[in-house]
Amino acid sequence: MDMNSFSPMMPTSPLSMINQVKFEDEPDLKDLFITVDEPESHVTTIETFITYRIITKTSRGEFDSSEFEVRRRYQDFLWLKGKLEEAHPTLIIPPLPEKFIVKGMVERFNDDFIETRRKALQKFLNRIADHPTLTFNEDFKVFLTAQAWELSSHKKQGPGLLSRMGQTVRAVALSMRGVKSRPEEFMEMNNFIEIFSQKINLIDKISQRIYKEEREYSDEMREYGPIHLLWSASEEDLADTLKGVASCIDKCCKATEKRMSGLSEALLPVVHEYVLYSEMLMGVMKRRDQIQAELDSKVEALMYKKADADLLTEEIGKLEDKVECANNALKADWERWKHNMQNDIKSAFTEAAEENIHYYEQCLATWESFLASQTDLHMEETSEDKPEAH
Repeated sequence: MDMNSFSPMMPTSPLSMINQVKFEDEPDLKDLFITVDEPESHVTTIETFITYRIITKTSRGEFDSSEFEVRRRYQDFLWLKGKLEEAHPTLIIPPLPEKFIVKGMVERFNDDFIETRRKALQKFLNRIADHPTLTFNEDFKVFLTAQAWELSSHKKQGPGLLSRMGQTVRAVALSMRGVKSRPEEFMEMNNFIEIFSQKINLIDKISQRIYKEEREYSDEMREYGPIHLLWSASEEDLADTLKGVASCIDKCCKATEKRMSGLSEALLPVVHEYVLYSEMLMGVMKRRDQIQAELDSKVEALMYKKADADLLTEEIGKLEDKVECANNALKADWERWKHNMQNDIKSAFTEAAEENIHYYEQCLATWESFLASQTDLHMEETSEDKPEAH
């Protein structure tokens, strides 16, 4: 059994098996490419929603074709996330963007919101595709390939409402009970998650505030260019200088817009994604504790029940295996997640720093060039005003 997964679905094609093997001297071969694009609005008498086109290109043998095109709405993504958590309770599932509830459908489905969500949904699917275990999940394959009616039929094959309610009640009871003794390595992991969550949430708030202040500064600065141009029309002696100032302001505005674009596309989404990851990690730890709590409850029951000792002993053996698999899956995925997190955040902040340096160098060069031209002009005027020597 694959220690990184509880799913009985294992890859059967030779190509899929090869892709699970790590070769030290060979790079990983990517064989699954997913694109999310072409958002489309749907209005019914009951609701308004957006669907996105999902194009999948693959060379895997377990797929019936090399290319698929389907349309999915946000609820379908939620279903996929839930199925992945159900099949792999202690793997770190990539987060989905929040389902924003705002007043007014126009505000909810404006172009910026739709584009931001599209990018986040594409990242969600590609993170799953790049995961060594999740990428072979059967529900993920169905999500990428099934037409709408086929997906709807597949969803109905899961457990019924009463069964899901029973599982939820049981999970709540186990979480309330808690675990008697969490292993030290998972105590350290939990402490890391709590500290990481506090810090990344703080960074997210500061980043959003910086972006808001930069936006206000940009909007205000944009007004000064036209003002200086109007001023130049009434000041003949200063006309060239005022036009030069207006030109410098315009160049700085464009540079600021470029920097703002870099912040909104590179830094802010990465930071916020890891805010959502921190919430996902807390859920993973909770599910790990529930599995252990179930084992603890059976062990405790065995101490007081003699009649069902054989049955309980068998159940305890199965739960011990389940706990071991859950722990091993989490430990393996934890190291992978930390490595990706450190690379993503380092890359985002490095890129932001380079953008800032380039921005200030560009603005400084603009004003230095203008001031140098004004100095040369002043020196020429001064030399012209001097009386010639006799």
